[in-house]
Amino acid sequence: MNRQIAWPCLLAAALGLAAPACATPEAGPAQTVLFVGNSFTFGALSPVRAYRPELVTDLNGEGIGGVPALVAMFAKDAGLPWRISLETAPGEDLQFHYDKRRARLAGRWDVVILQGYSTLSKAHPGDPSEHVAAAVRLAAMVKRENPAARIDLVTTWSRADQTYRRGGHWYGKPIAAMAGDIAAANALAIRTDPEIEGAIPVGQAWNRAMDEGVADPNPYDGVAFGQLNLWTTDQYHASAYGYYLEALVIFGTVSGRDPRTLGAAEKAGFELGFSPDIVATLERVAAEELLASGRIPAKVIKADRAVP
Repeated sequence: MNRQIAWPCLLAAALGLAAPACATPEAGPAQTVLFVGNSFTFGALSPVRAYRPELVTDLNGEGIGGVPALVAMFAKDAGLPWRISLETAPGEDLQFHYDKRRARLAGRWDVVILQGYSTLSKAHPGDPSEHVAAAVRLAAMVKRENPAARIDLVTTWSRADQTYRRGGHWYGKPIAAMAGDIAAANALAIRTDPEIEGAIPVGQAWNRAMDEGVADPNPYDGVAFGQLNLWTTDQYHASAYGYYLEALVIFGTVSGRDPRTLGAAEKAGFELGFSPDIVATLERVAAEELLASGRIPAKVIKADRAVP
């Protein structure tokens, strides 16, 4: 049950008062949410890949749960009747999904979340042109089926291997630089096509976690005691912590809710083996970035934090 509903109900029960308003309200029509992406969406090299696939529909029939399943668990706990589907392919960009998977993506979706290639272009890392063009094509396809559909682009994270290893496109630059370039590419796509709602600031949330000392910014020199490693063993893909932070930012963006309302005992975090302190910290980082980026208004954060 949503905490904004549950708290008055529990208080009334404790005081022995009648509380007819505490009945679970009508949830309204279910919202269909489609994730399109690659390994950064399906949770490669972490337990997130196999997390609760029964909560989502994998349009490829591969039994993947991934980040979409984490978001589905958050939505379930928040009382949101979302129907979440995913279509993913490892190592592919958005143009691949447009060229090869259009038949699987067909349908009337309420929300579509697009996640592109980690370096924007395989042949020309850092060049946004292919990414922008493919995002615009997919947005047009979605809008033909449902003109009211909301389309968001995921701004993914900086890759440590691209930053700290010689030969990486971002070698020698600050760790935040790559995520900044992905954000700039998504901003260009949004300017190019006003039908795209906005960008989901996952990479910026990672940067914030590193700036605040929550996560270690350079796994190649060891991970500092008390800090999280948001990358996994290849220093490219995310660890379970990194994917969890991604899911929190996506959930907050789509729902318009403060991720901290999920609570330190949030179920997916518990099932992944996270301590309540880590869950609460990652929720806080996600909420702060959503507020700073304007994806959640300050009045929402203030109202949600007022709920005990």
